[in-house]
Amino acid sequence: MTGQVAEAPSATVEGTDLLTVGVEEEFLLVDPHTGTAVPAVDLVMEQVPPELRGQVEREFQTSQIEIGSPPGLELSSIRHSLGVLRAALADAAERAGVRLLAIGTGPVDGPVPPVVDKPRFDQMIERFRLLVPGPGNNGMHVHVGVPDPETGVQVLNHVRPWLPVLQAVTANSPFAKGEDTGYASWRSVEWEHWPSVAPTPFLESHEHYQRLIRQLIASGMMLDEGMLYWYARLSAKYPTVEIRIGDVCPSVDDSVLVAALVRAMVATALDDMAAGRPAIRTDHHLLVAAHWRAAHDGLEGDGVDLTDGELRPAWELFDQLVERLRPALERHGDLDEVTDLIGGLRRHGSGAARQRAVFARGGRLVDVVSDVARQTRGTGRA
Repeated sequence: MTGQVAEAPSATVEGTDLLTVGVEEEFLLVDPHTGTAVPAVDLVMEQVPPELRGQVEREFQTSQIEIGSPPGLELSSIRHSLGVLRAALADAAERAGVRLLAIGTGPVDGPVPPVVDKPRFDQMIERFRLLVPGPGNNGMHVHVGVPDPETGVQVLNHVRPWLPVLQAVTANSPFAKGEDTGYASWRSVEWEHWPSVAPTPFLESHEHYQRLIRQLIASGMMLDEGMLYWYARLSAKYPTVEIRIGDVCPSVDDSVLVAALVRAMVATALDDMAAGRPAIRTDHHLLVAAHWRAAHDGLEGDGVDLTDGELRPAWELFDQLVERLRPALERHGDLDEVTDLIGGLRRHGSGAARQRAVFARGGRLVDVVSDVARQTRGTGRA
């Protein structure tokens, strides 16, 4: 929920049309024996190496912890930063007697850990009461630099029809309260308890964007701009577009793939704008349906094709998106790595599919927890 990165990124590399990208990831802290979420964030924070503490912070619940990578141009730098931070945080968690999981929400039933003691969070609980439904909702937020807020608003319009596809790719929370929920991303369902969680509306201008924020705050639905939980928004602190639809990814490989795709989506939107191609004004209710279907089916089922409202295999929609993004991926030097990572995703499945495969072998959620912990620390899926 906090929505911070390590430092303010510039929009582009000077003299080029290449965009910077930064990643935030939220994790769950669990008991290493039972897999239940535990309120251990303070213990873990004490164990984080001093040189990394500026990139690690508390999240909304005491069972959560968050990292933010420095923004960069090269995917290799994002990979390195996330790998270092994940490994250091996993070690810190072990020293504190708990386990770090890159998972959308806790799969094992147990008490709901309390909210972090912070005045703003206290205000949120006072106003919204029982909207904390589970052990912690853990997402991935990707920041991509844009030249100015007006351009950023138009980018939001252009990327909104593709975000359900991204949601399907990142689905990583099929289990909750000890059972299979029937959804690939149960985090998405829990997250929508908050009233300001929604697809980004079609925006006429930056002034329109700001006016909506003022009106939503005045209505009481949000305390402040930080509670604008649209699936894509402008950062309130940095010159970036922030895409925040996905579950946290199980491995660094998955995170790097999503970061590359999001940057290419923003770059493609900028290309379309420069060429005078208008954004697609997708019907709001059809967009809501597409997001619901993505949360339900994930990458292994069907998705809604927003060009005609028909169902298509989610992989087919994903392949169409990647083909559309190909020029931007090539321009940023990401195509070869993205192609390789998609091959791994196709072999091993989404995070949700991997969890279900582990559970199918032994019928034990503790095995799922162990496998997610392994992926969280490592870089690969195999």
